[in-house]
Amino acid sequence: MTPAAPSPTMMLIALLGGIGLFLLGMTMLTDGLKLAAGRALERILAAWTRTRLHGLITGILLTALVQSSTAMTVAAIGFVNAGLLTFSSALWVVFGSNLGSSVTGWLVAWIGFKMKIDAFALPFIGIGMALKLTGAGTRRAGLGMALAGFGVLFLGIDMLKNGFAGLGPESLPQLGNDWHGVGLAMLIGLALTIVLQASSATLTLVLTAVAGGMMTVEVGAGMVIGANVGTTLTGILAAIGATANARRLAAAHVLFNVVTAVVAMALLSPLLELIHTMILWAADSGDVVTQLVVFHTVFNFLGVLLMWPLSHWLVQFLLARFDSGHEDLARPRYLDRNVTAVPVLALQALRRELARMGHLSVQLAGHATRLNPLALPWAAAPAHAEQQLARELETVEHLQRAIGDFVGELSRQPMPQDVSSQLPELLRIATHFDTLARVMHHVGLQGWHMPRPEPALASAAPSLLILPNVLQQILTPTSTSGTAPVPTEPTKTPSTDLVVCVVPVFQAAQEFFTTADPEGEQQGPGCTWLLTEAHDNFEDSYQAAKAALLHAGAGGAVDVGAVYDWLARLSDLRRAVEQGYKAAQRLARLSDLAPLPQDSEPAPLTPAA
Repeated sequence: MTPAAPSPTMMLIALLGGIGLFLLGMTMLTDGLKLAAGRALERILAAWTRTRLHGLITGILLTALVQSSTAMTVAAIGFVNAGLLTFSSALWVVFGSNLGSSVTGWLVAWIGFKMKIDAFALPFIGIGMALKLTGAGTRRAGLGMALAGFGVLFLGIDMLKNGFAGLGPESLPQLGNDWHGVGLAMLIGLALTIVLQASSATLTLVLTAVAGGMMTVEVGAGMVIGANVGTTLTGILAAIGATANARRLAAAHVLFNVVTAVVAMALLSPLLELIHTMILWAADSGDVVTQLVVFHTVFNFLGVLLMWPLSHWLVQFLLARFDSGHEDLARPRYLDRNVTAVPVLALQALRRELARMGHLSVQLAGHATRLNPLALPWAAAPAHAEQQLARELETVEHLQRAIGDFVGELSRQPMPQDVSSQLPELLRIATHFDTLARVMHHVGLQGWHMPRPEPALASAAPSLLILPNVLQQILTPTSTSGTAPVPTEPTKTPSTDLVVCVVPVFQAAQEFFTTADPEGEQQGPGCTWLLTEAHDNFEDSYQAAKAALLHAGAGGAVDVGAVYDWLARLSDLRRAVEQGYKAAQRLARLSDLAPLPQDSEPAPLTPAA
């Protein structure tokens, strides 16, 4: 007796449940592999994307592992946005991910329709959950989640297959095999992929429907082509608000899939005829599922062949169409929520954004220092210096908030202990840089508002001798008989004498801020002694100037109120230097970052000093 066809209600339940299990399994598989990969993924991205062939193979293999070209494309955009991949390298990773998406079709064809899925999937779920429960907080838990997700994914396929069993061509509205019907099928596949956010899910649905006789191979091929185009929407959404390279990558993804779809539609009939003939010759079978899987693989491979000779032109075209020079400095350049699922790579992005925040902080400090006396005569203050300092401080504060938000989002993800232990330290370093910027903003405003001494007084030769003379009086040791040296009569000097005292301190601070720049030239292994030397030089200059100011104030040579003002400003300057020194020391104690990938994109512009 022929089994009765399922009712529409049961068919809907099977459809929703099967899709739900498939997407759940895919999510578990993707997230688990990202967590389990750890630094291995970082090494793969660094070593296996240097050429376009390596990038293509990497995209194929990684997509075959995570079973989602959409997830791989979004991840690639996130890696580019985080500075972990160059645009040209990620381009071929994305092209490879399109070809790698055909692996899902082969798994469905080989396992989903030719094996008893319960016996295959349930052991994966059991073993995977055992690993996850016994390895909480370790990469073993990620591997367990991936294995369990792999099993759940195929349980979803089994539910779809069982739900569609017994259905025939009359179960769905029929579409013709002509251009009109195939074109409409392509639009349906595109819309379905946009809703499901996974072309693999659409492909599985189409394969199941074709296997059940609910649609023809031609209509199924049209839906698969539409699914390939629909998967670009997720990449477009991921690139909104991202860096220029990430937007270029999303545009390249759209261009590749659209060109591939046009070629596939143009060659649809001859391709399907050729594939049908080859399968009949090779396997003596007209298996429609295998025909569709081969078609999906072939037209993606044709897309890669088309792009191979055009890649250089494509890269140049896209580099010319997006300009990163005018990007808002306050917007994070490396933080991207798409990499939070890979904690090790997210940590790298966070470290780079923190170094960028430090660079902008010491840049503000340098500008503020130049508003104070670095030499005599004391240069006039720029007209718009106050507005510039305010913009720079706002940028640093915005980046600190963005770093805090990113750390909060990252901390909600499962991660290894070695990653989670670094997050509090990174927040502490961000606080040091923020305090440095706030203090130096205040010091800069004081220097900008302070009247300059008259040029004639500032350049007077006697004034330049005051600091050495005062220090000589302070540092002259008492005689061996215990009697103090006879004090000299204090010399009445103009107020510019105090400026002479503080010039060496601001010069030493300027040198320190240059040395402490996390993105400066004086960074890297073996350079920490330069930072310590610059810090010690500043401390010596500060103590000498403080002693000279106190001596001058006590001797009645200058206004004591002015002495207090300079002492307060130098104290603020010293606090900023200490904050920068602590931040730089803490950064130096962290593990070394992998070098930034080299690309042909011009460096972003920085505001003028």
